[in-house]
Amino acid sequence: MRSTLILRARILCGFFICAAILLVVRLYFVQIVHGEEYTKDATGQYTEFAPDTAARGDIYFTTKDGTPVAAAVMQSGWRIAITPKMITDPAQVYTQLNAITPIDHQKFVASAAKTSDPYEEVAFRVDNAAALKIKALKIPGVLLVQDEWRNYPAAGLAAQAIGFVGYKGDTKVGVYGLEKQWNDTLVETSSGLYVNPFAEIFTNLQDVLSTDPASHEGSIITSIEPTVQAQLEKTLDDVMRTYTPNLAGGIIMDPHTGEIVAIGARPSFDPNTYNTVDDPAVFDDPLVEGRYELGSIMKPLTMATGIDAGAVTEQTTYNDTGCIMRSGKKVCNFDFKARGVIPVQEILNQSLNVGATYVAETTGHGVFTSYIKKLGFGEKTGVDLPGEISGNIAQLGEGNGPDVNYAAASFGQGISVTPIEMIRALATLANGGKLPNPHVVTGIRFDNGVTRTIPTAPETQVYKQSTTDTLTNMLTTVYDKALLKGAIKLDHYSIAAKTGTAQIAIPGQGYYTDRYLHSFFGYFPAHDPRFIIFLFAVNPHGQEYASATLARPFFGIAQFMINYYDIPPDR
Repeated sequence: MRSTLILRARILCGFFICAAILLVVRLYFVQIVHGEEYTKDATGQYTEFAPDTAARGDIYFTTKDGTPVAAAVMQSGWRIAITPKMITDPAQVYTQLNAITPIDHQKFVASAAKTSDPYEEVAFRVDNAAALKIKALKIPGVLLVQDEWRNYPAAGLAAQAIGFVGYKGDTKVGVYGLEKQWNDTLVETSSGLYVNPFAEIFTNLQDVLSTDPASHEGSIITSIEPTVQAQLEKTLDDVMRTYTPNLAGGIIMDPHTGEIVAIGARPSFDPNTYNTVDDPAVFDDPLVEGRYELGSIMKPLTMATGIDAGAVTEQTTYNDTGCIMRSGKKVCNFDFKARGVIPVQEILNQSLNVGATYVAETTGHGVFTSYIKKLGFGEKTGVDLPGEISGNIAQLGEGNGPDVNYAAASFGQGISVTPIEMIRALATLANGGKLPNPHVVTGIRFDNGVTRTIPTAPETQVYKQSTTDTLTNMLTTVYDKALLKGAIKLDHYSIAAKTGTAQIAIPGQGYYTDRYLHSFFGYFPAHDPRFIIFLFAVNPHGQEYASATLARPFFGIAQFMINYYDIPPDR
């Protein structure tokens, strides 16, 4: 009898313990996880909600110490609406409202005139303080409508990458940037706040254990570092102001992981006021949606291909004649001058087109083309930003086209690539020959507070480690001795870098003789790099070569990164 009572007591205790655990879990989700939503729901019992308001996950930058910083959030407030037939003195009502919050006079007058319309909205994004003042006036025919809207606390920072929420028909969705690419993750489709506690527990477990975190709703965490992003954008602003190019842009990336620390372009916009933009072309991201002939920053890849294939070595020499004929067309160095017999190092030091052609031809058109394809040119990188296009390397075919096509490609003309394609390919020189997977989003944060990382695809080995070690030595020599005659060399840090100056093509008609695209890339510390930086400017004015327009902007960013991340010296 005693044992039976003990057993029953234990069963009863177990039942109460389980009930208590479920109650605690439910209280956690009600008060902590969904507390804000329940508060809004309670408020909604007394206030009308805007019909097009939709809950949405947040987007975060990540500081260098791992702290998330809001890049896109939902903000609560109010709309002001009127019932026109109840407005007996529109001028007086306008004066009362406009004294509290700005009201468009023309819109208000037009709305007040629609006496047959029961509902007209006259103001948006009104804060709580203003709403309380308006409510206290008790103006007949004036309604307050609770609203939520997308807010971008950092204003225009990383605008093309973040994008914005706009209308697609009558529905608010992400229409550019991460807002568009990750719309299915960010949008909250739940039809109500109440969820059975058992179901909620298993739903959150599914989020945590899923092999594809991006398939579940939540907020997204990016690798964009806000302070670095601000530095990049300040640098681009300086380039735009000094050289007035049509377009300037840049990417800063970890060459080992492919994490993009900063990405930006000018001209740009503020996503909070995207509706005031005159030219919607600024919404597009030229770093993933633009295709360009990027010029001589291609030469290090040509050299790496020749060395990796065994066609040339660091000690190889060749006879530079200044100009050569290929397929009936003249291929020349930038200054048309011959150098005579020189080592291949000078191809990079002096950016010699004839030398790059020599390396490609010695390697063989077929082998050269196979490396171009292994480097990912002509295909999308898979970066997690919308609208990505692939470069165009069609003129190379399978390595059996006209000789001039391979000559031009060897120094970055004739083939067009996207900036994201180019920085991915150049990163192989910085990381031991592997083709990384560029990405901006690093994780998904679910409603239960758990953050899951986004897995990336395996890297492809393109070059041998010995090849990239050799190229890094050669590019360090370029930076230390040839670039601006060593004026921006750092005594205690090694930097590998190269400029590019490309003629801009006239569609179907050759090239402009007075318009150029300038590009620059570099990575540091050279033999154990933390970062690779890519910069470009389309049709800058006042200087003909990229060494004059982009070398010092690169140097400024590199110095900033070294100090900001406290990178130890390597020499």
